[in-house]
Amino acid sequence: MDESEIISLFFERSEDAVREVKRMYGRLILASAKRILRCEADAEECENDVYMAVWNLIPPNHPGSLKAYLLKITRNLALKRYEYLTAEKRSPNAVISFEELGECADSADGEIRYSDGELAEMINTFLEALNDETRKVFMLRYWGFLSVNEIAERCGISKSKAESMLFRTRKKLKAFINERSGGNE
Repeated sequence: MDESEIISLFFERSEDAVREVKRMYGRLILASAKRILRCEADAEECENDVYMAVWNLIPPNHPGSLKAYLLKITRNLALKRYEYLTAEKRSPNAVISFEELGECADSADGEIRYSDGELAEMINTFLEALNDETRKVFMLRYWGFLSVNEIAERCGISKSKAESMLFRTRKKLKAFINERSGGNE
C-alpha cells in the first residue's frame, strides 16, 4: 500500500489507515521520538500520540508526503513532551544545540531581531545553499539533537571533522543572517 492509498483510508475514516501508518512508519516514528526523548516508554507514548494526531488532522489536511508529515508531527510532539518532562532538568544535547544555534541570530545588544517565521525562512534559504553532507550534519545536530559523536558515527566522519563543519556552518549562518538584515555584527 502506498502513501496516497493510506491517505485515502484516512479520508474514508477507516481504522486501517492507522494500522498501515504503523506498519509502514512505526519504527521510524518511534526512533525519531526516542532520539529526542531518550526514553523508550516516553517515545512509545509519543508514537501513540502521533497516531491520534494524524487521525485528527487527516482530513481536512492532505499532506503531499505522508512520511514527512508524520515526522514533523513526531518531532513537534516529542519536543513538547521533552519540554514538559525536563522543565527542571535539561538534556545537554538539546540545550547545547539551542545555545549554539541561538548565537547565530543574537544581536550584539541581546535584542530579538526576528520573528520565528522570519528566522525560519532565513535558515531554510541558507540550508538550501549548503552541500548535502554539510546540510545533513547541520540537520542531525539542530533538528535531530544528536551529539557530535553520534553525527560522526552516522555520517562516517571523524568527530573533529563534524565539530569543524558545525562551527564553520554556524559562522556562515550568522554571516548570512547579518547580511540579510543589513547588520554589521
